Amino acid sequence: MRTLYINNFFTNIYFNLAAEEFLLKNHSEPIFMLWQNTPSVVLGKHQCVDMEVNMDFAKEKSICVARRYSGGGTVYHDLGNLNLTFIENTKAPDFGKYTRQILQFLNSIGIRAQPDSRLGINIDEFKISGSAQCIYKTRVMYHCTLLYNTDLDVLRASLAGSGSCRGTSGKFAVPSVKSPVANVITYLDAPSSVQDFRKRVFEFFLHADIHGQVYDLGSDEIADIEQLQKEKYATSRWIFDRAF
Repeated sequence: MRTLYINNFFTNIYFNLAAEEFLLKNHSEPIFMLWQNTPSVVLGKHQCVDMEVNMDFAKEKSICVARRYSGGGTVYHDLGNLNLTFIENTKAPDFGKYTRQILQFLNSIGIRAQPDSRLGINIDEFKISGSAQCIYKTRVMYHCTLLYNTDLDVLRASLAGSGSCRGTSGKFAVPSVKSPVANVITYLDAPSSVQDFRKRVFEFFLHADIHGQVYDLGSDEIADIEQLQKEKYATSRWIFDRAF
């Protein structure tokens, strides 16, 4: 079965999170999707906004707050960050293989990085990539960030939540594990624009797969994703009020 390679140029976080769920649940093919967002804070499915997000700062800077379908910790996205989504059919998930593939890409551009115990990627003690995973029936999804030239000051300020959650439901919330972060561009001998870096990432994964096929979302699929965005991902109920 051919893997579909989607170079997704939508930058609305709510649309892109809806696209992931749509592709996970409505396609049978393996999928790789590369995407970016305008400034956004993205919580894991089982987290509390109060604990994780500096809402005053987010409002002041017009940073979107969103919640994804998978678990894990809270991350910051902007157009200096790339997001990689891998979806496949398996009854025996090996999420570590996706981390290894990203490490192979980084090695191909001269960066020696290391995995950590939570399937993140570090250069020395600085995290450049965090990941999360989920399973839906016999399909699995692994997605991760890849910090290329993100505004790290805004990242740190956005993720400076209160550390506590109002209400009794907070005791069930999963806290993030914070790490010092860095940008990939800092470690390149010949830095390029994020657009050029994005092209290199997409071509690396596509060309490594002899069964790969470039795929564009169709108009009907976009309409379905926009409906899921409207009914779920962009709602206060999903973002702020869902039960842990």
